[in-house]
This record gives sequence, C-alpha cells and structure tokens, in this order.
Amino acid sequence: MSRVLVLNCGSSSVKYRLYDGDTVHDKGTVERVGEPGGGPADHETAVREILDRVDLAGLAGVGHRVVHGGRRFSEPVLVDDAVFAAIEELVPLAPLHNPANLAGIRVAHAALPGVPQVAVFDTAFHHTLPEAAATYAIDRDTAERYGIRRYGFHGTSHAYVSRRTAELLGRPYDQVRTITLHLGNGASACAVDGGRSVATSMGMSPLEGLVMGTRSGDLDPAIVFHLRREAGMGVDEIDDLLNHRSGLLGLSGVNDMREVLARRAAGDRAATLAFDVYRRRITGYVGAYYALLGRVDAVTFTAGVGEHSADVRAAALAGLDRLGISVDPARNAGSGDRVISPDGAEVSVCVVGTDEEREIARETRAVVGAAG
Repeated sequence: MSRVLVLNCGSSSVKYRLYDGDTVHDKGTVERVGEPGGGPADHETAVREILDRVDLAGLAGVGHRVVHGGRRFSEPVLVDDAVFAAIEELVPLAPLHNPANLAGIRVAHAALPGVPQVAVFDTAFHHTLPEAAATYAIDRDTAERYGIRRYGFHGTSHAYVSRRTAELLGRPYDQVRTITLHLGNGASACAVDGGRSVATSMGMSPLEGLVMGTRSGDLDPAIVFHLRREAGMGVDEIDDLLNHRSGLLGLSGVNDMREVLARRAAGDRAATLAFDVYRRRITGYVGAYYALLGRVDAVTFTAGVGEHSADVRAAALAGLDRLGISVDPARNAGSGDRVISPDGAEVSVCVVGTDEEREIARETRAVVGAAG
C-alpha cells in the first residue's frame, strides 16, 4: 500500500514521481508535449512512454493532479465514470489543463485496470474559503448560472507548504496562521488559518492576483472593454494578451525573474519597473491578508522565484517592520527550508521548497486506504 505513482500533466509537460513510502523511487519530466519539433505528440503518448519505463509492480494507486474541480470536488476522490465525466464538464473553466489531466487518467486506467486512480484537485484546498471571500459582487443569478466565483489554484502547493511551515516552527498545524507565497511563472498568495484556506489571490481562473511570468494578475476589468471598443481586439486576442503577453514579459520583454534581475542590475528601466510592480503587488497582498487573519505566525515563500530569489523576498517584505515582519540578510542568502527572519521576530519569515507531487501522493494514499 506504500507504492504510489503520481502523474502531473501540465499544459505542455508531464511530471511523474514514483513513491515507495516517503522515498522517491523514480522521477522524471517529459517536456514540450504537443509542441512542433518538440517531444511526444500529445499527453496520452507522453504518459504511455512514462508507464513503459517505470516499475509498476505493487502499485497501491495512481494520483493525478487535476487543476479544476469546480464546486463539486472539495477533496480527492477515486475516479470512476461519473467522476471522469464531471471533470470533463469542467474543461471550459480550465481549457489548457483539465484535458491534459483527463488524458493521464485515461491512459493510466487502461494500462492499469486493477489499480485505483485518484484525482487530487488544485482547487480543493480552497473549498474552505468563506462565502464572502469566494463571491464576486455581480448579479447572483448570472454568477450561479455560469459558475462565476473564486475557486483558487495552487492548492496542493499551499497545503503542503503551510503544513511544512508548521513543522519548521515546531507548532501544531491547526494553530498556525500563515501567508504562503507561491512565486513561480504562475504565482499566488494564500492566507491559511489552522490548515484552512481563508483567502487566495487567484480567482475563477489563474489569471487574477499577483503579477506572473506572462499573466497580468489584477487589473481593471474595464480594460477588456476598452481594448475591444478602441483597439478592435477580439475576445481570443485579449485572452492571449492577458495570459501570454503580460506580466513580467509584457513589462520587460522577458518572463524569467533571473533575467529581469540581471537587466535591473544593469540599469534597464523596463526591468526595474517590472520588478517594482511585481514586488509591490506581493507586498499589498501580504498586508491585506495580515488584516484578514488578524494575527500572522509566518510568511512563507515557495516555488521557483520564492525559493531562489533573495532579492524578491527582501523587496516584497521591505517596510513591513511595523507588522513584525522583517528579513535577516544573512539567513535570506542561505539555502534549503529555513527561517530567514531575525531571532525573536514577531512573525517568522520562512522559505520552504514546495512538493506538490508528495502532497498528491499523501492524499492518494489516504483515499486508497479509506476505500480499502
């Protein structure tokens, strides 16, 4: 019952991890799925290649990351025909991701008919959001008819990182209030109160919230109408602009924070502005979530930028000393899971490496064990 295969099918990649207990027995990533001149032609082909190379003996289950679970799925579930169909119905809410997730489930089920398939949803962790946090101030009937509400994403990451933060601090998870900052090419903030998500920056889609690699994050919705009326841009063109040609890329010409920092250090004005817009948005969310939580025990950085950029961490929390939040420069320059705030700080500032696949494996075991 300890061996679990995790399949994380992204829009153009498939990451896999084979766990034997808590130990990673095998791992890898298939890149450039479906890209011209790239890797496998589609996600089904990529998953078949993975299953051909992995030792599948004695599997207790296969855990699948599914990006959007809508309002129906508030926890991981065993996949049957009804669950598969329900995930398929949610494709309009995650058109780049849910089809890839379904491909992984389809292939794994066909190849391993006797092995339980478990869907673990990015949105599930955020089902604890209060209604006031999940509700947009638009006509109620329209919102209900079209499923318009805040769902939130990066749920497995925020769950893992907030739990790991409590462990790092040596405190019970259900007693810790944490602001988690998942800063990668996609980025989101989450306020976690005793293991429950009570606020998160991404909304109905992953477009809302923080500035990201290519996504705008928060903006005035009237900008969409303005671009349609004044620039004559179509819906698909505006969608492409906000999701793929905005964020750091739109502001500076590059979407990699390492390149933004290098250009900023060289005096590039566009990169400097991009960095300032990026860190200012983070600072604003930290302050807002501090107010919502009332008391904060930790602010934790994770994901590619959050784990590796000391400059971003320092700048994002600069000026928050009055809230008990500060960063020790020497600790900030270190590596690994650690506390980077000064001794005696009212709020611990932490860095934790996210491990979504390990969280998916943990939740898969729980579902399979309960079903058994």
